[in-house]
Amino acid sequence: MRRLLLILAAFVLDLVTAHGGTSKYTVNGVDYTGYDPAIPSSDQDGQPWLVQRKWITIDPIFETTNTSLACNFPGDPAVSSIPINAGDNITAVYYFWLHTVGPMVLWMADCGVSCQKFNPSEAKWFKIAERGLLTGTVREGMWGQRDFQHWDGTPDLWTESIPRGLKAGNYLIRHEIIALHIAHRPQFYPQCAHLVVGGKGKEVPGKEFLTSIPGVWDMSQPEINLDIYTEDIGNATTYKIPGPPVWTGRAAAGLDRLSYGFKGPR
Repeated sequence: MRRLLLILAAFVLDLVTAHGGTSKYTVNGVDYTGYDPAIPSSDQDGQPWLVQRKWITIDPIFETTNTSLACNFPGDPAVSSIPINAGDNITAVYYFWLHTVGPMVLWMADCGVSCQKFNPSEAKWFKIAERGLLTGTVREGMWGQRDFQHWDGTPDLWTESIPRGLKAGNYLIRHEIIALHIAHRPQFYPQCAHLVVGGKGKEVPGKEFLTSIPGVWDMSQPEINLDIYTEDIGNATTYKIPGPPVWTGRAAAGLDRLSYGFKGPR
């Protein structure tokens, strides 16, 4: 009975509450405007200030094979890019986020000559940060996406650092939150922005850090296709985020990793 009530509560919550995504970024104290599905497309398409790829609904993507999983739908290229140096912080602003179970993953991909002409579904993506289950159980514990939520009306802020030593160039940055509160029906919420990374870095991630999107997630993965309302899964105290390891550039380990590396959503 308890399991049934939890499942029903999750479905009701999913129906009556909005989903979400990030529509603004902050770098070095400067705000950069992304796409807002609540604003008419005619007021945003082609605007010189737009740094984010187009997404037109706050609803999730459900299919792990959907090509829109790369940069949401329709994923039209942004006009501008955010200037940032390797080692700088970037903050994604979420004006609301209400889901609480599932991982957060931050990705980048090298666009080559231009992100405006780049197909993200053909990119080689690498993780620069991730956050999963921090404490407690899978069903009721503290996940990264619960930890970064503010319930005082202020925006939820997800701050990370661009890996030091990363080769300068044009990149996509992809913020992704995966909600796992509905049994065997994972929800994917990705948004992509264009970056121009500066600095003197020359490092690139090796092949073991690269993957494709779609491709990295699969319904055969027990971490993606799961039911948190079963006793064995819901009461588990560990969760392994699938996919390649996080690439941190020169911030590889030890004190350097502690002083520079993953900041987590704040």
